[in-house]
Amino acid sequence: MPQDTSPRTSKAAGGAGRRAPEVTLNGVRYLWPKQPVVVVCIDGGDPAYFDRALKDGIIPNIARFMKSGFSAVADCVIPSFTCPNNVSIITGAPPSIHGISGNFYLEPETREAVVMTGPELMRSSTILAAFDRVGARVVSITAKDKLRQQLGKDLDIAGGAINFSSEKADKCTLAENGIEDVLGLVGLPLPDMYSGELSLFVLEAGIKLLADRRPDVMYLSLTDFIQHKYAPGEGESDRYYKSMDELIGKLDALGAVVALTADHGMNDKSNPDATPRVVWLQEILDKELGKDSTIVICPITDYFVAHHGSFGGFVRVYCNGKATPQDVIEIARRQPGIEMVCDKETAARVFDLPIDREGDVVVISDVDTCIGMTPAKHDMSGLAGHRLRTHGGLTEGKVPFILNRPLHECYAARAARGGLRNYHIFDFAINGSKV
Repeated sequence: MPQDTSPRTSKAAGGAGRRAPEVTLNGVRYLWPKQPVVVVCIDGGDPAYFDRALKDGIIPNIARFMKSGFSAVADCVIPSFTCPNNVSIITGAPPSIHGISGNFYLEPETREAVVMTGPELMRSSTILAAFDRVGARVVSITAKDKLRQQLGKDLDIAGGAINFSSEKADKCTLAENGIEDVLGLVGLPLPDMYSGELSLFVLEAGIKLLADRRPDVMYLSLTDFIQHKYAPGEGESDRYYKSMDELIGKLDALGAVVALTADHGMNDKSNPDATPRVVWLQEILDKELGKDSTIVICPITDYFVAHHGSFGGFVRVYCNGKATPQDVIEIARRQPGIEMVCDKETAARVFDLPIDREGDVVVISDVDTCIGMTPAKHDMSGLAGHRLRTHGGLTEGKVPFILNRPLHECYAARAARGGLRNYHIFDFAINGSKV
């Protein structure tokens, strides 16, 4: 596992006495922040939402950042799902380093499909933990509790670190989260799991903690419920982006370096009649190769079924001995709506993924299509009449990369050369921004 090479420092001294010259994680050196640094992951924050919101004039604070600070479009990690990208952002590294390649995977020894949200599956510590180790005040707040433990890996909660989710803000304790009575702190009721308020609560809590406790490094991870349900320019997405912009403006007004990125984009993957446009891959493979010859895993799977019904643009296929990877590749490539099919070695190399957690075959859909197993394996009731909007493939790989401060010349030149990834955001915010 990549090691944090920074020595542990006590937080007891406070103020300047807490300061260490730098920390290093996964080959990247992070200087001590001169101002509080707040990184916001706008889950599902496809650049199309910003383009439309800018056109409509509803995000004046972010518009100001883009004009006077720095703005670009970066690439996220593929598969373009929540867990691998959030963990990449907080480790500053690709999945080949940290080991998290989906929300869900097939455990090779047991052949059982399991969630991939446990911190024990991570092969790297985090940037937050590296700073926590040398005495920095760190805060991690996520909308979805499924991310909380991974974002909080190696944090010293007893020593003062804070790590909680808005989903379970009413259950926070000092022992588990480093904070209690979060609802009282924020002054809002517990938000509904399926609402834009779940994300706005994260930002509200971040503002309170930035004002009251002045953390050195803070990570705020939102949820993509709104983007799954509403396209750019629809009333609910406009309301959400306007509210989000107002709260992000408050973070800026408190003197923080504010950096915005996303874990993935979002696209409509529905037929003209609003039904999901699905390649039922397990059904197809069962018919052509025989039942139980393969196992299709949808790594977007989590308990937020109303978001996406476990439909995504990236799936893994495991062969059970009755079929070969080449058999699967040939069949998958014939299907309309499929953009890319490759074996595990190619997928690991092209997308910088851990090969020991890769399927025998990777199948990726195009911009208009998603991939499922069989109709019986997917709960579509949560879509509730909405068009299916989802992610996972190459076409959801572009994300915003915005800072409220301009960059130093060397970082501006680096960005101009290309190759900008969402997991560079802490490096640019901490080391590259002018303060």
